[in-house]
Amino acid sequence: MPSSPVESSPPAARPREFVLTLSCRDAKGIVYAVSGLLYQAGCNILDSQQFGDVIGDDATGLFFMRVHFAAPPHLADVATLEGLFTAVREQFGLKAAFFDLARRPRVMLMVSRHGHCLNDLLFRWQSGTLGGASGVDIPVVVSNHPDFAPLVGGYGLGFEHRPLAAGSGAEAKAAQEAQVLRLIDEHRIDLVVLARYMQVLSPALCERLAGRAINIHHSFLPSFKGARPYAQAHDRGVKLIGATAHYVTADLDEGPIIEQDVARVDHSLSADDFAATGRDVECVVLARAVRWHVEHRVLMNGRKTVVFR
Repeated sequence: MPSSPVESSPPAARPREFVLTLSCRDAKGIVYAVSGLLYQAGCNILDSQQFGDVIGDDATGLFFMRVHFAAPPHLADVATLEGLFTAVREQFGLKAAFFDLARRPRVMLMVSRHGHCLNDLLFRWQSGTLGGASGVDIPVVVSNHPDFAPLVGGYGLGFEHRPLAAGSGAEAKAAQEAQVLRLIDEHRIDLVVLARYMQVLSPALCERLAGRAINIHHSFLPSFKGARPYAQAHDRGVKLIGATAHYVTADLDEGPIIEQDVARVDHSLSADDFAATGRDVECVVLARAVRWHVEHRVLMNGRKTVVFR
């Protein structure tokens, strides 16, 4: 007798993955409450990190936590998870946020006439190494100069030239920033990356982008601020140069630091050699900061950050 066909069951839906980040006043039982609630809801914790800022004279007394977990189908949306945590949120005064890792963050890059960071970020984006497992989308690159339109076009991305000449008045600057904001809204941008965008953002724009704009400073802060930092470093005979990625604030180059790195130099190198070495460091530092931000690994702690790597 011919055998009857075996009926196969439809494949089970793959659990959706989420990240929960939270901060609150440090207290006993926070980890237990959060992990217990996820367990009772049928979630599987894949990774969990926490930090209590309770030691030292400058401690804030805050607790920070990042939980990467897989959720069953009946919980597979942010709104449902938010509702699940209502009681725990109120109990501990949590400042909490859920992120669906299936959603690709949307990133705008801004650049002027130094293209090394832009080129590095675009290559990482194309190779799928810029933003974790799901990657990121780069809907548009914005510049106050037209120089890198061919480079961006070669990656199949949109390029928007929004000119702003050096020494432009307040009215021209406000008009140009209004155009940038329209692009941010139009493209539903989650993160703005100043990849050597050599314009100081207005306090109003900094406030609008608080916590979602990253700058690379071509110096190891707080030394050698302002113009020509590598020449300043060379004049001082430094032995280490570096770069700093930080969130943008109205206080120029003083926003919360996300990542820094250094390279060793010596007396045999010229100021141009310093700058060339520094460009390499800038690329690495900025890429790390972008990746950690879009993977929801960076939490604000006043003027500082907590980075779960």
